[in-house]
Amino acid sequence: MDKRDVFVQIDQLEKQMGTIYEELGQMKQQIIELLEENKRLSIENQQLRKLLKKDVDPVDTELPLVPITAAQAKEITGVGHDNLAKLYHEGFHICNVYYGHLRTEGDCLFCMSFLNK
Repeated sequence: MDKRDVFVQIDQLEKQMGTIYEELGQMKQQIIELLEENKRLSIENQQLRKLLKKDVDPVDTELPLVPITAAQAKEITGVGHDNLAKLYHEGFHICNVYYGHLRTEGDCLFCMSFLNK
């Protein structure tokens, strides 16, 4: 076998590995999207099951608008913050950069800074 043939074979193998690496990256992205969709659908399913268990007609649940005090507004804000913290601990981003996307690589500094405010 000639040295040139070996070099050509190695070059072809390197190109094939590059193609395989690109395909692997695309598959990884598809898996992330599928996991996000699966989590979103699971949450939606849970919410629908709760509604079915309660057997509530959405039209009947409308409440009249009532003015609230500053203390009540602060309490509502705290509840909203707690809901966002719960979403974060379930594995979703709550920052304005990646909001709603599944966290795949541990903690997000943007989300953490938002939670610490």
